[in-house]
Order: sequence, then structure tokens, then C-alpha cells
Amino acid sequence: MTLQDYLDEMGVHYRLTSHPTSYTSQDVAAHEHVAGRKVVKPVLVDADGQTYLCALPASARIDMAQLRQQIHAKDVRLVDEDRLREWFPDCEVGAEPPIGRLYGLPTLMDESLFQDDQVTFQAGTHNMAVTMSMADYRRVAQPEIGNFSRHL
Repeated sequence: MTLQDYLDEMGVHYRLTSHPTSYTSQDVAAHEHVAGRKVVKPVLVDADGQTYLCALPASARIDMAQLRQQIHAKDVRLVDEDRLREWFPDCEVGAEPPIGRLYGLPTLMDESLFQDDQVTFQAGTHNMAVTMSMADYRRVAQPEIGNFSRHL
């Protein structure tokens, strides 16, 4: 199922936009004319053999020690690009949407994303973005909420 099909099936009101090719979430923010804190960046991690999709603002980084403590894991590391291709076969590498549920992954959302009513994220390609309400994002992603980011 594609991202758009999933959002449509879930009855989400969203805006799909096209922008110049963007390889970072901060570039997406610039092209979409929104603050970096409003762009959701997905980061895939492996924690003691369990894969998680972490959703955090583009303007932040994961604090691995804090994440490890929150999910009670001994070892947490970033997933490499080859594994990204396996988990997200319909997406360009680096343009994955931050909705793990669509791909059979649990989503962990950093609480700092609650600052805004709307969120924007890449739609599976480096030149398309989705904007939706935070309420709809939480409904479709069904994330666990945590505090694991450090703002840049």
C-alpha cells in the first residue's frame, strides 16, 4: 500500500506538494517554507535486535543514550542504507515517511514535535512532501511518545 493510499484509507486531510530535490529534512523545510521543527525526520534504529522508526524534528538529533534508556535497550545503533531499502522498498533512500506502522515498524515520536499543530515530511521521494495536522499524524502513525532528541 502506498503512503497516499494509506492516508486516503485512514480519512486523513493532507496536502501533497512538489518541491526541488531535497536530500535532507532541513532542505525540505526550506523548500516547503516551514521551520525545521515542523518537519518530521524519520531515523531507523536497531535496539537489541528490534527495529524502530524514530520521528523527530528536522532541527534535532537523536540522543542515543537517552533513547537507549527510554526503550530499556543495551545497544542502539542507526540502521544502514541497505536495511532502509529492505524496510522501505517503495521509497527513495532518505525520503521515507515517518509512519512506521505502514511498514510494520513501531514508531517512537519525540515529544518536541507537539509544539506545532501541523507537520510536514517527505512522501517517499526527494521531491514530494506531505503536510497534515499533528492530530492526524498521531492517529495514522500511532507512535509511542518519548524524549530522545537534542536540538541542534
